[in-house]
Amino acid sequence: MVSGGAGFIGSNLVRALAEQPRISEIVVVDDLSTGSLDNLRDVPARVLVGSVCDPDVLDDALPGAASVVHLGALGSVPGSIDDPVRSHHANATGTVSVLEAVRRHDVRHVVVASSSSVYGAVPGMPRHEALRPMPVSPYAASKLATETYTLAYAACFDLAVLPFRFFNVYGPRQDPEHPYAAVVPRFIADALDGRPLTLHGDGQQTRDFTYVADVTDVITDAVVRRVGASDVVNLAFGTRTSLRDLVAELEGVLGWRLEVEHGPPRPGDVRDSQADCTRLRELFPAARPHSLRAGLVATVEWQSAARALSPV
Repeated sequence: MVSGGAGFIGSNLVRALAEQPRISEIVVVDDLSTGSLDNLRDVPARVLVGSVCDPDVLDDALPGAASVVHLGALGSVPGSIDDPVRSHHANATGTVSVLEAVRRHDVRHVVVASSSSVYGAVPGMPRHEALRPMPVSPYAASKLATETYTLAYAACFDLAVLPFRFFNVYGPRQDPEHPYAAVVPRFIADALDGRPLTLHGDGQQTRDFTYVADVTDVITDAVVRRVGASDVVNLAFGTRTSLRDLVAELEGVLGWRLEVEHGPPRPGDVRDSQADCTRLRELFPAARPHSLRAGLVATVEWQSAARALSPV
């Protein structure tokens, strides 16, 4: 079962899981608050439209499940600042609801998505999992609750769990028009439309951009091999790219210069982010990430094709 399976990362994951001969059935639970059924078109999965906070929906989804991948969340720092209670309910309460359903149906393997935002204001690079989290947004606090509840349930109820901290995932099927759109799809959309790109702050803030296929490959391997861990695991590969460098890389992909405007820094944003991937490499030594250039090329191609298919 994949919660949030109609969303950006979830729909890419469902497609990857569907290619695995050892996986006989995939069930998706998604309330479509940020996902879309279009993302799952022609994918062999049973889709239940509903909230992870609804036990009836989960009781329909989980009988016979060997593994749960819990991706369902409201994934936005600005959105959590606008409405902290909604963010907490979807992310923290939603995780407890999923874990309780896992207990009811005796599912023995759970993969959960947390976020690099939990590191927040902690000093030093790269960020390794033993650092004390210092969240600086309600979203980050809710994701820290997500991973902490997951580890607590593992300790109390003998579950095999794998809490991943995602770092700035980008790629095909990421919505550029969402009010809280991530930086890569927004930059691409603005570039293709001939609009200036908005950099919040000086543009020197750095991120560990991770191509979505690299994330879904690792999760698929974790599901197939039933990989568990006794603590959180960074799911990124230790790169560090400034937003100014991201603009330059995108210019190289597109083949033209991009106009940039500067806006004020956004509340809750961290200045720098980079993963220590030692623990990830120990668990998934075969993982081979895409370069930023290759990931941007694929993302631009997808967004260009999606625009061509959209009605005018």
